[in-house]
Amino acid sequence: MSAELIRSFLLDGQVIPACPLALHSDGAWSEQHQRALVRYYFASKAGGLAVGVHSTQFEIRDPAHGLYEPILSLVAEEIDRLSDASDHVMVKIAGICGDTGQALAEAETALGLNYHAGLLSMTAVSNRSDEEVLEHCRAVAEAIPIVGFYLQPAVGGRVFPYAFWRAFAEIPNVVAIKMAPFNRYQTWDVVRAVIDAGREDIALYTGNDDNIVADLITPFSYRGPNGQVTRRIVGGLLGQWGVWTSRAVQVLERIKREGDAPCVDRAWLDYNVNLTDANAAIFDAANGFAGCIPGIMEVLRRQRLLPSIRCLNPAETLSPGQAGEIDRVIRAYPNLHDNRFVEENIDAWLA
Repeated sequence: MSAELIRSFLLDGQVIPACPLALHSDGAWSEQHQRALVRYYFASKAGGLAVGVHSTQFEIRDPAHGLYEPILSLVAEEIDRLSDASDHVMVKIAGICGDTGQALAEAETALGLNYHAGLLSMTAVSNRSDEEVLEHCRAVAEAIPIVGFYLQPAVGGRVFPYAFWRAFAEIPNVVAIKMAPFNRYQTWDVVRAVIDAGREDIALYTGNDDNIVADLITPFSYRGPNGQVTRRIVGGLLGQWGVWTSRAVQVLERIKREGDAPCVDRAWLDYNVNLTDANAAIFDAANGFAGCIPGIMEVLRRQRLLPSIRCLNPAETLSPGQAGEIDRVIRAYPNLHDNRFVEENIDAWLA
């Protein structure tokens, strides 16, 4: 897929789940369940998959585990195999972390495995000046098309001003920006920066798992240096979309069809609140997101897509009461989950 096709594909708006890591209860990697997850996302018609990101657990990079390249390789191989037998397309996005040297090495690994772009975490360089962080981003963007990543401070991110994102939007090889500050002011900073830069070729993606539908149905209009412009957040790259993915695809497709309607259906506001409540339970918002990754894994474990909720850090597990909260939202919002779809296909995906 050429750079132009990647841009066009992302601008069209895609559901891109953040891929969890499949581990047995003893901590061993389950390649069987990892492939089943990829098959689930592919069958759900997700438009892409992000691997080596927060949901995949950053510890995969530790030499004691050495899973960064193996999991990227397995996922790429499975996506390519499925794509060869189908007309469905998925963009492959690799999580890229660390200082500039490590980030460039990970970009090289991703490119060698035919990944299309890198989701660039800035956590490792967050103690540097804005200009130094920008230099880091420019260096990585010279190696691989990048998806910018505005991560909320509660899980290791940093607040960046409008001026940072305005300069970031000038980087030629930026293909998209994932906005995940969980903050409306900071989300708007990114949208306005991209509008002011005149970068119609940068796709805007929500990472605000607490406000997904509201992001997708909102027209962001602004009179800037290029006149009156309206931009939309066209898709999402989300941990929340790592579960109940087939339902997320249906939701995004319907929103895209209704995007030019003169009035927004109030039912979307109800759906947004439902999904935010469910996300609070899955991401463990009540405990500062301590159980975020285990919460995602618990939903998938109940569907038999994962064998356990074991994390590479065995101390990382569900918070007290979190399983009960997940029970509650599944009962309260049957319109959100895709249990029947998974139940009908899980045996084939695990084969």
